[in-house]
Amino acid sequence: MAERALELLALPDDDEPRFILDIGCGSGLSGSVLDDSDHIWVGIDISKSMLDIAVEREVAGDLILGDMGEGMPFRPGTFDGAISISALQWLCNADKSYHNPHKRLLKFFTTLFSCLTRTARAVFQFYPENSDQIEMVTAQAMKAGFYGGLVVDFPNSAKAKKYYLVLMTGGAAELPKALGSPEEERRINYIKKRDACRDARGKAPKKSRDWILAKKERRRRQGLETRPDTKYTARKRSGRF
Repeated sequence: MAERALELLALPDDDEPRFILDIGCGSGLSGSVLDDSDHIWVGIDISKSMLDIAVEREVAGDLILGDMGEGMPFRPGTFDGAISISALQWLCNADKSYHNPHKRLLKFFTTLFSCLTRTARAVFQFYPENSDQIEMVTAQAMKAGFYGGLVVDFPNSAKAKKYYLVLMTGGAAELPKALGSPEEERRINYIKKRDACRDARGKAPKKSRDWILAKKERRRRQGLETRPDTKYTARKRSGRF
């Protein structure tokens, strides 16, 4: 899902790293997808326990503890794009007596719009309970200044069906095509295989020690805080019982 969200961001194909916000980043799994594409990212999540797991995993992105409904605490024009996996639907609920889903959604989208560049997109994979939630979410996003709409992949499949809210800051544009036809599936699979073969040439295998050391060195050159290299770097941790 994170791979699909990154694809829907439609970032320029110039091999330049972009600065991406991962909303509801959890343990950093979606951030790993951004790492694989050489992007720089910041993750925000309301769960401290999930962020602790991300720290333990030594994810490359910076992590922030925060509630989406209270807004995004970033300067205007900071990010080149934003993704969110399985988090947006929680703003549709009133988990506390003083929560107003409409107001929290508007606060979130307004502050998100501000911290994105004017050519950026934000892509949310989410699980709406019904059409009313879809309407509420999209209405608040449009009120905040976004353009865009809903992309539903595999709409006729009960298991594979996925909702993606694709929002744009720079004006109206044609929405990406949804996945679902056999022809489209074959094309996407072919492209992924082709890109994997291309990327493998002359590069260390992903998640290998050399690959991780190279990523950490790149972060140091960018002036980002990076954990020191040790004999445990890239070593798989044994399970806890």
